[in-house]
This record gives sequence, C-alpha cells and structure tokens, in this order.
Amino acid sequence: MTTRKPLVVANWKMNKLPSETKEYIEKVQVALAGQDDVETVLAGQDVLLSKMVKAARESTIAIGAENVYWQERGAYTGETSPAALEDLGVAYVIIGHSERRNYFRETDEMVNLKALAAIQHHLVPIIAIDEAIVTESEGDHVHWVVNQVIESLEGISAPDVVKLVLAYEPTAAIGSGQAMTPELAQFSLRRIRLTLADMYGWEIANQVRIMYGGSVKPTNAFELMRQPDIDGVLVGDAALDPNTFVELVQLARQATRSKAN
Repeated sequence: MTTRKPLVVANWKMNKLPSETKEYIEKVQVALAGQDDVETVLAGQDVLLSKMVKAARESTIAIGAENVYWQERGAYTGETSPAALEDLGVAYVIIGHSERRNYFRETDEMVNLKALAAIQHHLVPIIAIDEAIVTESEGDHVHWVVNQVIESLEGISAPDVVKLVLAYEPTAAIGSGQAMTPELAQFSLRRIRLTLADMYGWEIANQVRIMYGGSVKPTNAFELMRQPDIDGVLVGDAALDPNTFVELVQLARQATRSKAN
C-alpha cells in the first residue's frame, strides 16, 4: 500500500488582515511544534503573502497563494505571476477553486495553463475539481468529474503529476455547512484516482494526493479522512480560527493512524 502524507490546507479566501496573520501563524506553530507527519498549508490573499511567508519561515507551515496567472510577466494588470510567487517563497497555489470557476468563469483550459505555469516555477498546484452543474444521474456526475481531471492535467508529465495535489469540491457543500457523506466523497475521489490510473498507470495514481473540500469541520473531518482515497482536507471558514485548524490537523493524524491499522 502506497503511503501518502496527509495534508490539511486552510483557504482563508478574502478574509484576514495583514495585522492578523502573524498571531494566527504563531499559534499554529506553537501548537504543532515537533509534529511533521501531517503537512500543513495556509493559503491567503496576495496582499497577505509576504507577511505570511515571513511569519512561517522558522516553522514547518507552508504558505500558499489562492490564485496565479499563467504568464510570467507582462501587461496583465491585477494578476499575479508565478515567478513573483516563487521569488517570494510561496510553496503552494490553489488553482481552479469552484468560486474562481463560478464567479470569474475560469475554464478547465485556464486551470491547465495555470497548473503548467505553477509547476514550471516550482509551485505545488492544488487543482480543484468541482461539480458546477446539476447532474441528473450518476453517469453525468462521473463524466463531469472525469473530464475535469483529464482537461486540467493536459500536458502534465507523470513526474510532475505526483508532486501536485487534487482537491475534490462538491459545489453544493461549499459554504452550506453540510459536507458530502464520507461514503459519497470516497466514491468521487476513487473515481478521480481511477482516472489518474487510466492516464498514468496505477503506480503513479497511487502516489497522487487527493483531498476533499466543502464544509469541512471537526465534527466530520475524521470520518472523511478515514476513507482510503481521501488524503487530506481543503478547509474554508472553519480554518479561520487557528485553534480549529490545529484540531483538524490532529484529526488528520488520528485518521491516518486509523487507516494504517
């Protein structure tokens, strides 16, 4: 059985002020000192990233951006280049979040371009796979998810795909307070891993980390992360509180041990 290191990612979205970041990171750093069996990532707005990177420098916490453009430089006012994120010391970048797809009309082609640019600049893409349409049958649901995986990973080599992360986000669960059941989440993530196996073979597919996102909180995180194909969680509102984020990391550790037994 392939061992995949669990991952807990806080997506702050358009929350937190620069003055709030240091205290949050210090609390998490103290609470998780000496613990590195769960990878932790904090993703914030561009305006916060410099302070976040500085505050996390002496810790095992990785810092992520919430978006990136696919061009290295140029006349693209308001966008952020992957080269700038790399130079700043950012490690991860969330790409294709359902809110980006729904509010800003990002397509799978755009997600793919961003992922390729991130990889070129040594950023780890967290590529979100959503369900932005109302499906009428299980077949429609599977077709939608499979197509997003295939199109988002176009041109990404096997050595690079094992470094990135996929995050499955059922749109109806985001911000609703009602997460998908662990069994249904496992079904969807298994379908994603099967698609990876079709594209790259099982040796590669079993190395790729796939996360669940959508109304994750301490009351459901353990059961979600106990599922065999769920390697971590992408957390929104619940992760705005540093104590809750730490609790989710501890639950990820417990779930990983449970799966190993």
